[in-house]
Amino acid sequence: MARANTAFVCNDCGAHAVKWQGQCPECGAWNSLGQTTLSPRSKNKAGGTEPVALGSLSEDSETRYPTGFAEFDRVLGGGLVPGSVVLLGGDPGIGKSTLLQQVAAQLPAELVTCYATGEESLRQIAQRSQRLGVDNPSLRLLSDTSLENILEQAMAGQSRALIIDSIQTMATADVPSAPGSVTQLRECVSRIVQFAKQREVSVLLIGHVTKEGAIAGPRVVEHMVDTVLYFESDPASRYTIVRAVKNRFGASSEMGVFAMTESGFREVTNPSAIFLSRGHTGDAGSIVSVTWEGSRPLLVEIQALVADANSTPKRLAQGVDQNRLALLLAVLQRHGGITLSGEDVFINVVGGLRIGDTSADLPSLLAIVSSFRDRPCKAKMLSFGEIGLAGEVRPVRFGTERIMEAAKQGFTFAIVPTANVPRKKIPGIEVIGVRKLDEALEQAIS
Repeated sequence: MARANTAFVCNDCGAHAVKWQGQCPECGAWNSLGQTTLSPRSKNKAGGTEPVALGSLSEDSETRYPTGFAEFDRVLGGGLVPGSVVLLGGDPGIGKSTLLQQVAAQLPAELVTCYATGEESLRQIAQRSQRLGVDNPSLRLLSDTSLENILEQAMAGQSRALIIDSIQTMATADVPSAPGSVTQLRECVSRIVQFAKQREVSVLLIGHVTKEGAIAGPRVVEHMVDTVLYFESDPASRYTIVRAVKNRFGASSEMGVFAMTESGFREVTNPSAIFLSRGHTGDAGSIVSVTWEGSRPLLVEIQALVADANSTPKRLAQGVDQNRLALLLAVLQRHGGITLSGEDVFINVVGGLRIGDTSADLPSLLAIVSSFRDRPCKAKMLSFGEIGLAGEVRPVRFGTERIMEAAKQGFTFAIVPTANVPRKKIPGIEVIGVRKLDEALEQAIS
């Protein structure tokens, strides 16, 4: 019998070393190398699968299971795909187990579902089910940390959906390291992915996150799964956002909005309403913009505050890129004729939302100038557009769809890039196209 080899694996990055040392040679972390035993490679070649012609595949390749939450289906790309592996991460206590337990109870009755937990007892799961008021006769519960037993029980029960809470508590007997280690995570996720693909079982995994907010374990875990979802929540808000950062079956930037209630999560069907804390008429330094999240437009309120600096001027941005703010202020000084070198400038996106695209450039500058001059923007007005270094207002994608969404929400005036002006007039809203920053400032400030 071949002798097993011993190696040292970094708990932070997963790098291997032949001997122990204080610092990982790959990531530089200190005291992160742990000893592990490598299984000897078998010299016998296992029988592989044969290739299949594309035309011979079944016509139900687009089958998806509804989860009971339209917002969660949107994030998944339309529903739960058979044979897919979804990884859901988030801070402790944010509601990962609650959401997936509600999903497990709302899956189709003919879909046998197995909920395996390594963190709670069956009594705790039953108490949560009673509190949430959910029940599913086809839902099977299992409290175990042995991955081999969980997969065996899922096959014996002919489960078509499997939920594991959490992947950091699972362990396989073939790896001698502790649960949650880099080696265990890599091996467990690899076996789960293989099980899901071969058996056409949909798997939902809950993952712990580090203090930096990333899913604990090596990055290879996120590469192996099909979909990676993150919980985002503002402690001051009762709303929670589930965002897809990777999705092989849909848009990777899709997001779903939920509200936590006494009976569990409730989906928010009109997310634009929660990010607009005021009416259509605002104060100085406030403006409404339309950002694009995944496959839908979303109305958000951008607030700015310009105040006299006591010492060194401060620049702070919440919800938009901090470095982008400095660039925009330089363009405002050069092409807008407004110098804020002696002022503190603060930008905030209401609701804790992060805007990743450049459509927030123009409304951010309009809000800054509105606050600086202490003059509100026009009533029921919105704006979006990218600002170039030469002071030009550049178009953004899906301009017509953004304007149509604003018209549905009751806005009657829009300042947008000239290239984003619709060819056909949209009823109920006046659209003004601008080419330069100074034109936008003249049109916006009342």
